[in-house]
Amino acid sequence: MKIAVVGTGYVGLVTGTCFADTGNFVTCVDVDKEKLKKLHNKEVTIYEPGLDMLFQRNIVQKRITFTNDLASAALSSEIVFLCLPTPQGEDGSADLKYIMGVSEQLAHIFTEAGNGEYKIVVNKSTVPVGTAGKVAAIFAAAGATNVDVVSNPEFLREGFAVDDFMRPDRIVLGASSAAAMEKMKILYEPFVRQGNPIIEMNIQSAEVTKYAANSYLAMRITYMNELANFCERVGADVDIVRKGMGTDQRIGKRFLFAGIGYGGSCFPKDVNALIKTSEEAQAPMQLLKVVDLVNKEQKLVLVKKLLEYFNGSVKGRHFAVWGLAFKPNTDDVREAPSVVIIKKLLALGATISAYDPAAMETSRFDLDDTITYAANEYDALGGADALLVLTEWNEFRNPDFERVKAQMKAPVIFDGRNIFTPEKMAALNITYFSIGRQAVRSR
Repeated sequence: MKIAVVGTGYVGLVTGTCFADTGNFVTCVDVDKEKLKKLHNKEVTIYEPGLDMLFQRNIVQKRITFTNDLASAALSSEIVFLCLPTPQGEDGSADLKYIMGVSEQLAHIFTEAGNGEYKIVVNKSTVPVGTAGKVAAIFAAAGATNVDVVSNPEFLREGFAVDDFMRPDRIVLGASSAAAMEKMKILYEPFVRQGNPIIEMNIQSAEVTKYAANSYLAMRITYMNELANFCERVGADVDIVRKGMGTDQRIGKRFLFAGIGYGGSCFPKDVNALIKTSEEAQAPMQLLKVVDLVNKEQKLVLVKKLLEYFNGSVKGRHFAVWGLAFKPNTDDVREAPSVVIIKKLLALGATISAYDPAAMETSRFDLDDTITYAANEYDALGGADALLVLTEWNEFRNPDFERVKAQMKAPVIFDGRNIFTPEKMAALNITYFSIGRQAVRSR
């Protein structure tokens, strides 16, 4: 098939590349000239493991191209995917200006063409329920009557997006047209050969499904974080509790790890958007309001531990930070707990040296030059009063602890991701604080 993908951000570039890798001819559209220049030069513009190989292969095979000409891409394609940002507005709602703006452009393009050729416009962006109806109304008002609008939310985990796209748990398709549904099923058939389902539903249900899934996962994380704080108070170990819970088949093992709160481009935004949409529908989701509040508070748990350890003040203290990205295998620092923690410590008079394997440059957008960026994890440790582990990158899990201790003022670790065990820290004579487990004091 001939496909247009509007937007070459995280979702758009992965979507376009993976569709091209199954034999489709994909034209990716963007208005960012610098980004298009890099793409034309065969540069992958996002950090995503496994994407570069597919990207290069499909450029060589000429199955994926890039342009700023929306009209030519849309008119030459059977299906147009909208992979556009829906940033969180000040009131928590999703800002739909990019979706609506491009939809209006497409309506004008299709009407001006005047050939009445059948098109499917697919909303892959995360949007509130009712958005597809608004997009369809734009086409109808412009007289572009031979256009079907489909909702096809993405479920891509940063760091695992290529695998998630090529081997999805499920494909969710929302459509009001049998013709559109059938064509979308043909498009996705190569990705579900192992039997994972294509779930057909109406458009409103598809739009709700993405928010429902992300908000539920955010709720699980938040529950475990509150439980972890309780465990610390009563002498329990949240890791052992997690194992006891996770073996219950009704609960399962995933998303039960305690830490310093969720971040990223999806969970915070989607939780708030669902809160706002539910209020507008006069069916407020009170539970999600608590989830959002607790998550914000959880991001400062390590700061409270630091203040308690350093007798109420960190002014003049120097801290090493391992990890800036909101999770490993990504360079994304949007809503990252690390940014909240670092900004709070800086405001309290501390200084910071930080290292992250991928997110050093992206973190500058939020932190600028207020911290020192180290060349590696050990260089970040020089003269540190304590080490803060804020992202669970694999390379942090088994460091040279003797080297760690030698470079710090004192062997003190605040582990926001529970990547070490209290038993090992006790054996190494390291003062150690984690989440939901008892502290270890050096001898």
